[in-house]
Amino acid sequence: MVKKKAHPSLKGKKPVNTAGKIIDKTRTKMVNPGHIQNRLKRSEVYGKYLMEKKALKRQKRIQRAKEAEALGENVPTPKQTPRTLDNAREVEHTMVHPNDAEVMGDEATDEFADYFSDVVRPKILITTRPRPSSKLFHFIGDLMRFLPQLYYYPRKSYSVKDICEFAVKRNFTHLIVLSEKSKVCNGMIISHLRRTGAAAAGDEDAKCAGPTAFFKVSNVITSSNVPNHGSATSHIPELVLNGFGTRLGHRVGRFLGSLFPHNAQFQ
Repeated sequence: MVKKKAHPSLKGKKPVNTAGKIIDKTRTKMVNPGHIQNRLKRSEVYGKYLMEKKALKRQKRIQRAKEAEALGENVPTPKQTPRTLDNAREVEHTMVHPNDAEVMGDEATDEFADYFSDVVRPKILITTRPRPSSKLFHFIGDLMRFLPQLYYYPRKSYSVKDICEFAVKRNFTHLIVLSEKSKVCNGMIISHLRRTGAAAAGDEDAKCAGPTAFFKVSNVITSSNVPNHGSATSHIPELVLNGFGTRLGHRVGRFLGSLFPHNAQFQ
């Protein structure tokens, strides 16, 4: 018996049997045009994809209208569920319940417990990278109106280590360092400077500062670029933290929450 030779196009590839698979031919397949070096061709391919997607969406809408007309007015038609970030998000296995006993126990003794119980008020020092552009100061001005007890100190030629030592001696609790690229703010380093015994088990010599986190900053629109913008009052704002549902999210949320005083003025 002569062995059947594979087609030349399948050389080096394993044939895949798709007979038992269900292929949805009504859905447009997006071909990533990023590998196309020609800008005009790349734009043409992406534009063609958008037109096909729009035509398919219109075709489905017409089909639903025909089905609703055939059923009649008295028959309720099923509503389409819109695609949102909440229902499209993948299931996260590290999500915790808000009243989880273990999480509440950890948060009662962590580095930020004194801030949330209003025992300690935050005092923040903000600085920039060496030789910042003038546009960065508009963003700093907005942050100073947004965060109470925020003080700006020029970076000059000091290192971050020297700035941390300077801030600790003057009882600053947090340090914010802004970075920029092409005169646009693109990053923010936030460091907790207050020495706590959260992991020291009461040992004064083992108390340490931290944590430190880096946050990416994008699409910054300062108040100077907003026409007819209002001015914030001097009231202490109420802090609402939503969307921090995982263990890491709880940690990050409390870190950001420690930047605000927790004696909100509701009137």
